[in-house]
Amino acid sequence: MKYLLLICWDAERMDAQTEPDPTDSPNEEGFPWLDDLQARGIWVTGDQLAPPRRGRSVRVRDGKPLVTDGPFAETKEAVGGFDLIECGSLEEAVEIAAGHPVAQTGTVEVRPLWGS
Repeated sequence: MKYLLLICWDAERMDAQTEPDPTDSPNEEGFPWLDDLQARGIWVTGDQLAPPRRGRSVRVRDGKPLVTDGPFAETKEAVGGFDLIECGSLEEAVEIAAGHPVAQTGTVEVRPLWGS
């Protein structure tokens, strides 16, 4: 079954990050948690998100889109990335999430995909 890991951490720190230079080459530094999941064939895809300040929230009311800057909810943590994994059970997905480095200071929400 597939599980989405929503990686949430300090929204203020994310907003303080500088924008990456698009001409820079990708970071070649290893990420042991990810390296392990890839070696085990569990990791499907994932990425880091731009900071909340770059996001927009869209709601439609009475047929009209209402667009606001940033995340809709006021919170100290925001979704900063995601990982899609495929493993045998929710318990295994939770164990994998607990190993993510952000789990030490932020939150990793684990959600099963209904379509898988």
